[in-house]
Amino acid sequence: MLSETVFRSDDLPAADRFDCWRELVSRTHAPLELRSDHRADFRASQRVLDLGAVSVWPTTFQPVCFRRSSKLIRQSDPEGLHVSLPLSGALRTVRGEEEAEYGPDSLCVVDTSRTVDVHGGDGSLPHTGVGLEVPKALLLLPRNRLNHVTDLRLSVQEGFGALLRQLLTQLARGTDSYRPADGPRLGSVVVDLLSALFAQALEAENSLPPETHQQTLVLCIRAFVRDHLHDPNLTPGAIAAAHHISRSYLYRLFEHEEESIAAWIRGQRLEGARRDLADPVQRTIPIHAIAARWGFPRAADFTRAFRNTYGIPPKGYRHEAQRFTE
Repeated sequence: MLSETVFRSDDLPAADRFDCWRELVSRTHAPLELRSDHRADFRASQRVLDLGAVSVWPTTFQPVCFRRSSKLIRQSDPEGLHVSLPLSGALRTVRGEEEAEYGPDSLCVVDTSRTVDVHGGDGSLPHTGVGLEVPKALLLLPRNRLNHVTDLRLSVQEGFGALLRQLLTQLARGTDSYRPADGPRLGSVVVDLLSALFAQALEAENSLPPETHQQTLVLCIRAFVRDHLHDPNLTPGAIAAAHHISRSYLYRLFEHEEESIAAWIRGQRLEGARRDLADPVQRTIPIHAIAARWGFPRAADFTRAFRNTYGIPPKGYRHEAQRFTE
């Protein structure tokens, strides 16, 4: 799993919880003033995931107001952006006379170089969300354009916003499938997605280098494929057409990936079929029907591909998987 720091208020005496959590938040983000009506018996949990220069922190906490004041900015400014994805409970920002509210359909962006009050939680209800810390120097946009990102209303319902939400929520659920060495690579993915999201919202796509365009296009293609694995017409030609590129360019995009586009699709389909074969709820569904569902219309082709990948025929795999669930 990824390297992470875990905080649970229940591990501490009630009198120490709020101050310890405030110190952790200030180290992870930037020095902050914190206020809460629940300070006497504060409850919070937080995991800080190390992605190299980037950090992601899934968290749940009782209602709090975070203040980044001019005094604190003068004392210390890491020159970063904090991006919050609310999962339950809204976030409300106050910047001078302007107020804005963010829910699970949008991202809240805070600049460590600008004053702001952020209210998390609603009345007595806790707030749950995922925070993301990124140095501004990593984002491949002119600094004068980055100064406006806190004014944006960034949706996570589609496009790059949806891809970023998918990645952040996946990391919040757990990182057992990753190794510590995967952290910097995931950090690079986050930076590319965030750069593309900001550039699109600011109409500054031309300022991004070709490498970022290519990486974000690959991420979009992978998301499209995952959503269409059951479609028997999912071919390189169909994928290229859906993204307005040629098939030859699609193949070139995956030349620097670990697998070709065809091999990756095949692997994703086999993994989907493997999960279904291991599912006790689906034990009465014929193997050939599961194979067809995942894009293998010929049972013999599926059996051969499954055995080559997992070292056991699908029938034997299903038998072994169900034996362990009985």
